[in-house]
Amino acid sequence: MVGSMADQPSSTQPSGEPASAAKSPFHSLDEYVALPRVNGLTLSPDGTRIVCPVQTLNKERTKYVSSLWEVDPAGEQPPRRLTRSVNGESAPAFLPNGDLLFVSKRSDLVKDVADAKSPDDETTALWLLPATGGEATFVAQAAGDIAGTLTARDTSAAFALANVLPGPAEEDAKRRKARKEAGVSALLHDTMPVRNWDHDLGPDETRLFAVDVDKPSELRDLTPNPGRGLDDAGMAVSPDGATIAVGWRTPLGRGFDGRSLVLVDAKTGEQRMLKEARVVEGERKHNYDQPAFSPDGRSVVCVDETDGSFDTSPAVTLRIFDLDTGADRDLTPDFPLWPANPVFSADARAVFFVADELGRSPVFKVDVESGEISRLTDDGAYTNLQVAPDGRHLFALRATIDQPPTPVRLHVDAVDQQAVVLPSPGAISAVPGRVEEVHTTAKDGALLRAWLVLPEGATADQPAPLAVWVHGGPLMSWNAWSWRWNPWLLAARGWAVLLPDPGLSQGYGDEFIQRAWGKWGPVPFADLMALTDVTVARSDVDDSRTALMGGSYGGYMANWVAGHTDRFKAIVTHASLWTLSHFTGATDHPAYWMLEWGHPLEQPERYELNDPSRHLHAIKTPMLVVHGDKDYRVPIGEGLRLWTDLVHRGVEAKFLYFPDENHWVLKPGNAKVWYQTVFAFLDHHVLSEAWARPELL
Repeated sequence: MVGSMADQPSSTQPSGEPASAAKSPFHSLDEYVALPRVNGLTLSPDGTRIVCPVQTLNKERTKYVSSLWEVDPAGEQPPRRLTRSVNGESAPAFLPNGDLLFVSKRSDLVKDVADAKSPDDETTALWLLPATGGEATFVAQAAGDIAGTLTARDTSAAFALANVLPGPAEEDAKRRKARKEAGVSALLHDTMPVRNWDHDLGPDETRLFAVDVDKPSELRDLTPNPGRGLDDAGMAVSPDGATIAVGWRTPLGRGFDGRSLVLVDAKTGEQRMLKEARVVEGERKHNYDQPAFSPDGRSVVCVDETDGSFDTSPAVTLRIFDLDTGADRDLTPDFPLWPANPVFSADARAVFFVADELGRSPVFKVDVESGEISRLTDDGAYTNLQVAPDGRHLFALRATIDQPPTPVRLHVDAVDQQAVVLPSPGAISAVPGRVEEVHTTAKDGALLRAWLVLPEGATADQPAPLAVWVHGGPLMSWNAWSWRWNPWLLAARGWAVLLPDPGLSQGYGDEFIQRAWGKWGPVPFADLMALTDVTVARSDVDDSRTALMGGSYGGYMANWVAGHTDRFKAIVTHASLWTLSHFTGATDHPAYWMLEWGHPLEQPERYELNDPSRHLHAIKTPMLVVHGDKDYRVPIGEGLRLWTDLVHRGVEAKFLYFPDENHWVLKPGNAKVWYQTVFAFLDHHVLSEAWARPELL
């Protein structure tokens, strides 16, 4: 491990860096934000190549740009960068011959394309990188951005997702020009939602197009009237390329929608409803998404999520469909966790999937016939499962609390195995400390656990100050690496960081979620305090120097904690909910919250029970409020109202405002300022140091 408590002075420079010389990327924010970030994995049909999108800083170090890198599945060769352009490349998809499709704007390279049908530099386009090497060639472009790619395993069938205005696709450019020349930016909605995360929905619609790679520039519209059906839809292509399975967003009235499982014919665009999302009297709605085809194309497996209600938490299982008969059945009826990202084995006799479990997200295997389930991996959180064509191996990204996402290889039949780590960009050699688990028991007898990050040198003689970080969601878990909230940056400064999973966290069974359902504030608060109590009882943690932080739902809990205890010396609340009755009508997906909470005018009791703003009078702890103006999930009004209320009550507080950030802080410069401000705030209020305003604020 790198660094030592004894070597780290407690003083802080105005820039927010530790005063000592940097010893690892976690001792320097400049080095930390420059670390390459692997964020995907695609396996070639023959299993001989892996391609990963990797984010790195641009030349000016002002934003992240994604490029494509090749990783050796055998783990024998170093990673190799495949693409380079100013705007970057994303969404890789292999064709059976090994050619690679991807999406890019490539404005800096368009001038080198001599073809008369070469793309303009205003929108992203579809490109192809030959398996034999050489330069990428332009394939197709729509008037709006191309956002994704899909390919078939056995044929050259390829598909693209593109953003198109309502109406005939061939008139898209004309309609865009007319809106621009008329100075029209208005949007007319007749369904909800109208926004998502940080962008308006419309006037573009996401549509699915067939791509003929042998006839560049030709796109064939398969979904001419999708509405909002393809927004964020999970999709899969049958091995022969004849059918696309889609988790189709379906309006259900009163602002509610669901995910129906729809099959789209790749030639005609004809749609077949495989399973409809609808509300049946006395039953809860099901959503069907994340589909995957069997290797023979005769079956589809998908995630089947039953919506939560006012009284009952959601439930998740896997559902398998026989496409010949139309019959379906629950594949994991008694599994206590929430399965996700299913893929068939090469022989179709099993389905692999991941599920949060006890602060991890292992790979599981379910036998299609018997329903027997086995766990294939031990520690780690796995994503992007890919099955090798020989049927012997799985490839995935693996992350842990102390390791960023990294490509790995697994054996399909081994249980509780150690993954074989493949050489990739962004690998780190060590973190400045260690991670342990903390366990205790809640008042109602529920078992509670958390990760505890400890800095090097934390001992009974030199106990570390503690920062408690509450995760968002709330239906999530601390089980993997986080670039946005990275505890090792605090560990490098001598802090311990507690990452608790209180009530409502995933990975502990449905009863663990249900015990806090409808009691979003009180039950998780009691769990957080119980885990904090057992942590500060350790001799290597200083119980007199503690802080609490949270973002999104974690920010909501930070506000709740502020109104219910003054045990912490500082609280950081990021993108947080404050006045629930206002939030539910202004968030980008109000129907989701009103399904679980009810309308504030019709069922005010739940809002009164769980609203942190009702406890403003009890807040004494200094608070740092952080919010982005482009945050549509928790709109800026929540942060402004919280800030105003704190100032009105005379609470010592600061407001870190980002005019151009959303629910997260994504720009490298803003991310650095975020950490610098948080460090300065904690140092001042917890470590009793002089306030040091970050020099760029």
